[in-house]
Amino acid sequence: MRPKVMSKFLDGTLQKVLPGLLCPAVDAVLNLVNAKFTTLTSEIPLGTAGNLQYALLNPPVTNETFVELDLKTILHQKEGKEVDLPTDQPSLGSLPPKRDAATQLILSANFLTAELSVLQASFNLNISNNMVLGLPPLVTTMLGALIPEISRMLPPSQPVVIEVQEAKAPVVTITREKSFVQLFSTAEFWVSPSDSAPESLFVLDVHSNLEAQFAVAEEKLRLSLALQNGCGATGILHHFSVFQELPLKGVLADIIHEAYVPSIN
Repeated sequence: MRPKVMSKFLDGTLQKVLPGLLCPAVDAVLNLVNAKFTTLTSEIPLGTAGNLQYALLNPPVTNETFVELDLKTILHQKEGKEVDLPTDQPSLGSLPPKRDAATQLILSANFLTAELSVLQASFNLNISNNMVLGLPPLVTTMLGALIPEISRMLPPSQPVVIEVQEAKAPVVTITREKSFVQLFSTAEFWVSPSDSAPESLFVLDVHSNLEAQFAVAEEKLRLSLALQNGCGATGILHHFSVFQELPLKGVLADIIHEAYVPSIN
C-alpha cells in the first residue's frame, strides 16, 4: 500500500546500506561461534591412555537464553582403537533444569564408564609393606595368622607384595542421592624372599564398591573415590587347596582403603 516513490526509496536504501551494516556484525558472530566450535571439537588427551573428542550429533537448538548442543563423544585408546559407546540418549525431559547464567555439560553414566575403561590400566598397582603404614605388617606371618590352612607352608616373616590388576572395566552408577564406581580386580599375593625370586601364593577376585564425589577444577572433571562398604573377595586355587578367605577380607579392605584408593585418586 506504500506510494511508489516511498517504495523505491526504501528498496534502494535497504539494498545499499543494510548489507554494509549487517555483514560485519554477522561475520563477527560467526567468527566467535567458529572459534568456540574449534575448541569444542579438538582432541582432549586422557593422560597417556587415549583421547576424547566431541562432535555435533544434531544441529544446535537456539533458545531465548541459551544454545543447546547435542554432542557425540568419541573415545580412542592409546592404540587408536575407538571405544564402543551406547547409542541411547536420555530424553530432554529427564535432564536437570537449566540454571541461569551457567554453562552446563551433562555426561551420562555410560560415558563415564567408558572413559574409566580407557584409564583402567592405570589403576594397576603393586602394594608393599611401606604403603600400608598403621596396618598389620604385610608379611607372611600375618597371612599365616589369618589363614591357618597355609601357615605351615609359608616362610616366616617374609615380605608380601599384593599385585592389584583390573580384571574388567569399571561401572559407574549415578542416582539423585549418590554416585558409585564399581571396580572388578584381582589381588595376587606374592612372597618376596631376599634370596630367591618372588613366588605367587594365591589370587583373590575383588569387587570394590566406591562412592564417587564429582567436582570441577581448572575446567576438568575430577572424581574422588572412597571405599563404601568393604569389598567382596573370592579365593582362587594356586599352590594351596581352597581356603576360607573371610578372615582376609577385613585386612584386604583396609589395604584397599589405605593404599589402593589413594593411588587411584
